[in-house]
Amino acid sequence: MRIKSAWVWITAAVVTGVVTGWVVSRVASLPDIEALEAYRPGEVSRVFSDDGTLIEELFIEKREVVPFDRIPRHLKEALLAVEDSRFYRHHGIDFRGIARAALKNLMAGRIVQGGSTITQQLSKVLFFTPERTLSRKIKEAILTLQIEKRYTKEQILNLYLNQIYLGTGCYGVQTVSRRYFGKDVSDLTLAEAALIAALPKSPGKYSPLANPEEARQRRDHVLERMVAEGFVSPDAAQAAKNEPLLLQDYQELSEEAPHFVQAVVRELTSRLGRETLFQGGLSIHTTLNLRLQRNARGAVQAGLEASAARQPGQAGTPAEGALFALDPRNGHVKAMVGGRDYAISQFNRAVQAVRQPGSAFKPIIYAAALEQGRRPSDILMDTPMTYRDPHTKKTWTPQNFTHKFSGAVTLRRALENSLNVPTVRLLQEVGVKNTMEMAQRLGFRSSIRPYLSLALGTSEVTLAELTAAYAAFAAQGVYSKPMLILQVYDHNGHLIEDHQPDQQIALDEATAFLITYLLQGVVQSGTGQIARSLNRPVAAKTGTTDNYSDAWFVGYTPDLAAGVWVGHNERVSLGEGETGARAAGPIWVSFMSEALKNRAPAYFAVPPAIFFKRINALTGETAGLDSEEVIEEAFRK
Repeated sequence: MRIKSAWVWITAAVVTGVVTGWVVSRVASLPDIEALEAYRPGEVSRVFSDDGTLIEELFIEKREVVPFDRIPRHLKEALLAVEDSRFYRHHGIDFRGIARAALKNLMAGRIVQGGSTITQQLSKVLFFTPERTLSRKIKEAILTLQIEKRYTKEQILNLYLNQIYLGTGCYGVQTVSRRYFGKDVSDLTLAEAALIAALPKSPGKYSPLANPEEARQRRDHVLERMVAEGFVSPDAAQAAKNEPLLLQDYQELSEEAPHFVQAVVRELTSRLGRETLFQGGLSIHTTLNLRLQRNARGAVQAGLEASAARQPGQAGTPAEGALFALDPRNGHVKAMVGGRDYAISQFNRAVQAVRQPGSAFKPIIYAAALEQGRRPSDILMDTPMTYRDPHTKKTWTPQNFTHKFSGAVTLRRALENSLNVPTVRLLQEVGVKNTMEMAQRLGFRSSIRPYLSLALGTSEVTLAELTAAYAAFAAQGVYSKPMLILQVYDHNGHLIEDHQPDQQIALDEATAFLITYLLQGVVQSGTGQIARSLNRPVAAKTGTTDNYSDAWFVGYTPDLAAGVWVGHNERVSLGEGETGARAAGPIWVSFMSEALKNRAPAYFAVPPAIFFKRINALTGETAGLDSEEVIEEAFRK
């Protein structure tokens, strides 16, 4: 008997040792409970327009953390009543609750009630995967006890209320309160609080959007539990039951300015990192103007539809478009449309696509010429010419759009009518190197190729680059780098980024005014006459590439510059006759007319170094009594 008893003790010791060792090994692999000291749930970052309107939310888990004292008492009590009524009386694991749940499940023949406490639920969502294994259950129990020992009940409940998933992409009670009721959590009524407390058990099943009747029944059950626990009176509960489910008319964001937000995200990710941006609860204040943005979207859509209607036989993908608008005085980007439909293509054609600008590049060449002392009245020859490339040894004979020649023309007439041949001659005189240097001062970062074909706009640029260059003409020669972000605040409201305009003097104010005065002539009597309908001082230029594959219209007033591009992704024709004036011009005019509505006309400031003289528009000479066509031309003193 003594031998048998000894074996029993030995066996028991071995089993105990094995079990103990197994438990110890599992405990050793538990997460560090001290990590909760520095734990902060990821929060939604928000993007605002220039007037403080919310335009986008950035998140991995959509959450807004609120302090414990901002959460109303009846919401806390509603959650305790239905999820863990003995929360303040147990030490993390409620053995009485487990026994009660087991009995009810046994009587029902299925699982109808769980025995997990709020602390257990918290430890599970913070540290474990949803797997159901004995090992995980033991770890969860041990960690639960450690949490209860280290933290107060209020700290645990606060973490739970801000952490739990409550459906429709919402984490935490503040986020779901804004989602369903459009209000801060502190303003919830008893009925609304009970509805939120109904969600943790099964956010999908009890969603008031997907299953309103089941949500109502679950809400009423929460109210009954509150009565049973003594949290509310039967009369108060009944009054709350009588309230209908009134949910706010919720609309997803991301529809107003998706390409703009995409550009903001790209910029901030490079500096702050994706984790900080999408989980840091940042407040990002931008330069975007929502009214102008909406105008831009509407103008682009209408213009593309009109272009497609004019070319019903065009096969392939629809005509794409982009619009970029900014304030010339500081570079603040006010509107950005990067394509026809962001849901179909996230490629941003306003800032990412590089295309040939055609004649829309000519003002840069003319600005370089004016800076060197050329005058708008100077004569250029519009006659046939052949150029031999010293590098390729090939010959090139430039042609005008009409394939006709006008002989001697003024520099003004050459730009107004977008004549190619005189512009090539002017580029020869000015020098390709000098023109490229001007382009760099005006913010072009795309590759500008050093060939005379630059006069025809063959070097590819972005719409944003081209528009910002024109904006420098409007700003008396000061170039402002396009700017998307004004300030960034952290989740505590502390300023972490404060952006100021990045500016430089690109050309003197007299040159800037002269090119502006020439571009006003493009609108009054040249290829940009469609913009005359604005009935205010406007400077603009069109651009059309070979085979009508790219159409441009870029222009400005003293306080707003905008550029429009229309074309296909594949660089195929838009259709016969789809020039910059026809395909892109109406979009530009539509946008600008709405943008400038109810605003008094603004005039371009005339620098002290400019004077005006009446000249013969055909010869460029001082006007005489017998001059047939007389204009008032601007000159540098």
